[in-house]
Amino acid sequence: MFLKKLYIYRLISKNSMKRVFLLLLTTSLIISCGKGGSSRAEKPGSKTKGELVSREKSKSFVAERPYGMVAISAGSFVMGMADQDFTNSPEKAPLKTVTVSSFFMDETEITNSEYRVFINYVKDSIARSLLAEAAGDGGSDGNGTGIADYAYLAKKAGGEATPYQQYLEEKGGRDGYDESKRLDWTVPLTYNTSSYPDAKYAEVMESMYLPPAKRINNERVIDANKLKYSYQWEDVEAAVKDKGRGTQYLKKESIAVYPDTTVWVKDFNYAYNEPLYDGYFWHNAYKNYPVVGVTWDQARAYCNFKSKLKSDYNESLKKKKQKPMAFRLPTEAEWEYAAKGGIENATYPWGGPYLQDDRGCYLANFKPKRGNYIENEDGKASKQGYTYTAPVKSFPKNNFGLFDMAGNVSEWTESPYSNSTYQFSSTLNPYLSNQAYRDVKKTVRGGSWKDVSYLLMTGYRDWERKDSARSYIGFRTVQDIPEGTAKYRKKTN
Repeated sequence: MFLKKLYIYRLISKNSMKRVFLLLLTTSLIISCGKGGSSRAEKPGSKTKGELVSREKSKSFVAERPYGMVAISAGSFVMGMADQDFTNSPEKAPLKTVTVSSFFMDETEITNSEYRVFINYVKDSIARSLLAEAAGDGGSDGNGTGIADYAYLAKKAGGEATPYQQYLEEKGGRDGYDESKRLDWTVPLTYNTSSYPDAKYAEVMESMYLPPAKRINNERVIDANKLKYSYQWEDVEAAVKDKGRGTQYLKKESIAVYPDTTVWVKDFNYAYNEPLYDGYFWHNAYKNYPVVGVTWDQARAYCNFKSKLKSDYNESLKKKKQKPMAFRLPTEAEWEYAAKGGIENATYPWGGPYLQDDRGCYLANFKPKRGNYIENEDGKASKQGYTYTAPVKSFPKNNFGLFDMAGNVSEWTESPYSNSTYQFSSTLNPYLSNQAYRDVKKTVRGGSWKDVSYLLMTGYRDWERKDSARSYIGFRTVQDIPEGTAKYRKKTN
C-alpha cells in the first residue's frame, strides 16, 4: 500500500514538472518573439541611462566599384583651353579653376553589346506585360500549358499575395500605380514561332512585329517604335523652391530607345555607308564598338535602366545592402577633369601636345589628314587602322584608366551648352542648374573618328541638339561616390 502511494506521488510530481517545464518554455518563446522583428521593444534611452546614443553600427562605409568603372578621386583643376587655341574663342572655354567631387566613371564608352542588354530588357518586359494582360485571371500549373503561365504573379493559381498586395488590388493601386502587377520573369519567353504554346500567345507576340505590308522579303522584324522605356524622375531644384513640393515636379518619360541606324546614311551625303546602316548595331562583329545613333534622352533612359537594375537586385536580397547611388551622364566639368587624367593643363588625355607615341603610332582614333580617315597605314591589316569607329580599348588609356577620352566617338554630357557657361557657373561642381532637361542644346565632348586633332583637345567644347542622333556621338555613365569615402571595393558581385 505504501509503495502504491509512493508511485502515485512520483507520477503526480513528474507530471507537475512537465507542466512547469512547458510553462517556462512557452514563456521564453514569447519573450524571444517579443525581442525580434523590425521594431524595438524598449523605449529609446532606457538602456543608455537617458543618453542619446546611436544604435547604428559604426563601421565605415566602403563604396562598391561598379563593374567596368574606375574611381575618380575629388580634386581641382584648371578648366578650359589651356594652349593652342588658335581659334581665339575665349567665350567658348576660358580658363577657370574648379573643384569636382569623387565619382565612378565607365572606363569605356557604352558598347553595342551593353546597349543591346537594355534593348532586350525593354523588348522582353513589353512582351511579358502584353502576355500578362491577355492572360487575365487565368491560372496555370506552371508546366507550360499556355499563355496563362505569363499571368501576373498575384493572379496565378496558388499564388499568395501579401496583405499589402491584397490592399493594392482591392483599391486598384495607390495613386494610380498598381504594384500588384508584378511580372513572372521565371517563365521562359520565346520569339520562335514554332515554339509558341497557343494561338493567344501567337496573337500577342505578333502585335510586336511590323505588319506584313511593311516587311522586306517578308522578314519578321520587331517594330522599333514600340520599344519604349518609361520612367520617372524629379526636378529637384524646381521642387525645393516650391514649399508645396507638388506632383508637377515629378517628370514622366516614355522614350523610344532603339538607336537610329539611319545616321550612317543621313550624316554623310554622297557616301556609301549602307553596310554600317545594315549591321553596325546588331552584328556581332561590332559588339565591342561604341553605340552611336543615340540621343541625349536615350542616353539618360539607359542610365535610369542601369540604376534600376542595381536597385532591383538589392531589393531581392534577404539582407539588403545600402541603397546604391544612381547612374547618370557626367557633367561637363566631371568629363574634362576625368579626361585630363590628373595632368595639369593636359592638351590631350595622354598629356603632351603630340598625337603619336615613340613608335609613330597614333594615340587616338581620329582623322589625321585631309581625306584620310585611317590612323596607321602599312599596306597590311593594321591593328590601329580604322576607317570609322574602333573597338573600345583599341588605344592607350589615360592616367585615370579611361579609354577613348579623345576620339572614337564624341560623348554626351549632362550639361546644357552656353557660351557664357564658364562665366556664371559655380567653381564647385559647375553645372547650369536643372534647366538642363529643358535646354535643347547639350554639351558634347571628346571629338570623334571623323574629327581633326584640334577637336580632340580636353578643353574643346561642342554641342548638339538633345533630340539629335549622330554616327559619331556616344556616351558613358558615372556614379557619385559619397563624400568621405576613403576606400573602394575592387569589384561588385
